[in-house]
Formats: sequence, C-alpha cells, structure tokens
Amino acid sequence: MTELTQRSGVRKHTSLPAVAASSLAGTAVEWYDFFLYGTAAALVFSKLYFPAGDPFVSTMLALGTFAAGFLVRPLGALVLGHFGDRYGRKSTLVASLLMMGLATALIAVIPPYASIGISAPVILLVLRLVQGFALGGEWGGAVLLVSEYSDTSTRRAFWASWPNVGPPLGNLLAAGVLAVLSAAMPQQAFLAWGWRIAFGLSAVLVIIGLVLRLYVQETPLFEASQSKAEAEQARQSKLPLALLFRRHWRQILVAAGCRMGENAGFYIYSLFIITYVGEILKLDRQVGLNAVMVGQGVAVVAIPLLAVAADRVGRKPIIIGASAATVLWAFAFFGLLDSRQPALIVLAAVGGLLIFAAYSSVIGAFFSELFPTQVRYSGTSVAYNLASLVAGSFAPIIALALYQAFGTGQAIAVYLAGMGLISIISVLFAKETKDIRLSDLDPAAGQP
Repeated sequence: MTELTQRSGVRKHTSLPAVAASSLAGTAVEWYDFFLYGTAAALVFSKLYFPAGDPFVSTMLALGTFAAGFLVRPLGALVLGHFGDRYGRKSTLVASLLMMGLATALIAVIPPYASIGISAPVILLVLRLVQGFALGGEWGGAVLLVSEYSDTSTRRAFWASWPNVGPPLGNLLAAGVLAVLSAAMPQQAFLAWGWRIAFGLSAVLVIIGLVLRLYVQETPLFEASQSKAEAEQARQSKLPLALLFRRHWRQILVAAGCRMGENAGFYIYSLFIITYVGEILKLDRQVGLNAVMVGQGVAVVAIPLLAVAADRVGRKPIIIGASAATVLWAFAFFGLLDSRQPALIVLAAVGGLLIFAAYSSVIGAFFSELFPTQVRYSGTSVAYNLASLVAGSFAPIIALALYQAFGTGQAIAVYLAGMGLISIISVLFAKETKDIRLSDLDPAAGQP
C-alpha cells in the first residue's frame, strides 16, 4: 500500500485506523437516520400519519413506507455507484451523507395526519424515498474506502468490517434515543412531540460525520487507476454500469444471494421483533426496545472480533456457518419470543444479531474482492442493495402477513430459514478470496 500511496500523492497522515473511523462514523450516522424511521414506524408513525381505524392496517401502511425506502436503494446504488466509480469514493460519500441528514431532519417537522390530512403520509413517503436513495450509495463507498486502503493487508476483513459496525451501532443509537425519550415522558407527550427530538438530533450527528469524512483522502487504488488511464490515454468507460452488467453479473448475483439470510434476519431480529413483542404479544414496548439495544450492542463488539477469524479461515466458511445458523435459529427465535419472558426475548435478539455480526464481519471484504476498481463501487453497491430490496424491505411486511395468515411465529421462521438456505447455495458458487490483492483484479496496462 505504501507504494500506491506515494504514487497517488495521498497524505501520509491518512492511516487505516483513521480511514476505518471515518467510514464507521459516516455509516453509523446514515444508519441511525434510516433505522430511526423503521423504529418510529413501529412505535409512532402508524398512529400519527395514517387514518385511525384498524391498528393492523395502520401498522402495515407504516411498515409499507419503511419498505418504500428500500425500493429506491438500488436506484441510489446505480446513480451514486456510477459517480463513485467515475469521480471518486470520497465526494460521493459526502453527498449521500448530506442527503440523508437533510431528509431525516425534515421528518422531524412534518405535521400529523390530523392537521394536514393526506399530505402528511405523502411528505413522509417522499422523505423516506430520499433516505433510501442516499443509503443506496453509502455502504459500498464506505467499505471501499477501507478495503482499497488495505490492498496488500492480510487483515482486510478486519479493517473492512468497521463500516459494517455502522448498521448495528446506528440502530442501537436510534433504539436507545427513542427508548430514553419514551421512558422519560408520558405516551401522549412522546407521540405529540418527544419522538421528533430523535430526528432533530440527526443534524448534529451529520456534522460530526462530515468532519470525519472530509478528513480522509481519496483511496490510493482509485487515484492510481485514474492516473494510469490518463497516462495511457486509454479508452475509459463513460458508463461503468454497462461494463459491470456485461462482465460481472455473476458476481452481483452471488454477492446478493449471500446476503439473503443476513438481511432478512437483521430486519426480523431488530425491527419486526418490536412489532411482534408490542402488537402481537401485547407486552410493554420497552421490552422489545431493550432486547434490540442489548443485541445491537453485542453485535457492535462481535463484528470486528469475528472479522479476525474471517482473515484466518476465509470468507466462505464464515458465510456458510452464519447461513446454517440462520436456518436453525429462526425456529428458536420465535420460540423464545413466545415465552413472553423478557430475559428470553433478550436472548432471542442477541442470538439473532450475533448471526448478523458473523455475516457483517466478512461481507465488506468479500464483496470488494469480487470486483475490479473501475466498477467496484457500482458492483458492491448494486449487489448489496439488490439483496436489501429483495430480502430486507419486505421482511417485516411478509412476517406480519404470515402471522396474520397462520397465527404463529413458526410460519415466519420457515420463511427466514428459506432465506438462510439461499445464502448457503449462493456462496457455494463463489471462490475463496481472502488471499487476493484488490489491485490484481484490475486490467493490466494496455488491456480494456
């Protein structure tokens, strides 16, 4: 990495720990914003922004707007991935963070349905779409910022795992802020204005994330790739997406398939659990929030620790193990929830989010190792968000519909186990990548 850094003129003070910290801060802020919406959808939005009536219908509508954010994530991945491959990782990441922060801050001031009628859910939906678009370009760029700085490192999975700490950390912050606000005031005050404080805090977090993100320089691999293209006067692809889908569609499908168990599981373990505990089991909403916070806290610690194992044993064994655990834990998870015991509900969330941590410890490095530099931002972003659209966006809705149809959480467990099986099958089509250098994936001089 030293040779590439010197060649590209990157400042010497840009170290892997600094890059990892910057990526983590940005992803944590963006996922705080994204998950804040999901948690609030389960607790608040169904009551404030949709017509009163059947609680089930209101909850489904609220979760529907949550899912809408996923629908535009692939579009965000395509557009922001294109700019990231053409103009750089850093500037694209700054733009995505600004979009996310602005949308979240505006949600804090939307009047309720009782005040402005149908305009309230429409505005809410539009801002949710902006959130989804911004998030579509976040993960790929944040992971590449670290992965491409660790081109020759034997600890790439460890370093690339830090951006993946962002989702559970962001969710932990979102659930924690809402839990504190919910516990500190009567429910009427919380529904009227208390929850808006959590969304307003996003502006402060965005400023912190921007300061750290602006500190880090462009990745040496990207700058070296750009310099080589200019020096050779090579024909540079004006549309990296065309090259991506023409030559690397298999890698996209493999990577997306590997995330099916991880993504469906994550939204069941960290979001649907709140609806299940509060709306179906009729327990205090704090029980579900506490379980999510404990589980996310465990995941934050576990991800980098499990990434150390991924650097030693490889990417495939970790993904296969996590996927097999998804199949088995799906049934145990709902059995523990149905016990109605707070301690066992916490255990259910911790077990599920430990499985998520195993996936997260490796996918940052694994996805980066599937694509060359010129399409890496687009490739990782499209694969990541394609899986989020298919597996994550509809997971809470499918889970609620399955319970409504069968009256048991075990029906949801069958669905989640199926997602785990898809991940096992997908990873079997991939080669082990832990020993490769990212720069070796790039075309040699003179080649297209």
